[in-house]
Amino acid sequence: MELPNNVHFNEDSALVEKIQNALTKTGGYCPCRLMHTPENICICKEFQEQINDPDFEGYCYCKLYYKEK
Repeated sequence: MELPNNVHFNEDSALVEKIQNALTKTGGYCPCRLMHTPENICICKEFQEQINDPDFEGYCYCKLYYKEK
């Protein structure tokens, strides 16, 4: 999935690396979620909805991505 211009990785490169390694181990499922369901495949459904919300600004659940207004 290509990221919109207003969404970027967390500035903490060590955290990004840690989460990306965990995503590899989980087969692409958010490592911060217990359930391996389609809604929890990165970029998770919750954050996709937040990306589409023009009033939302902040991090995704696991802090991998940040969306600016």
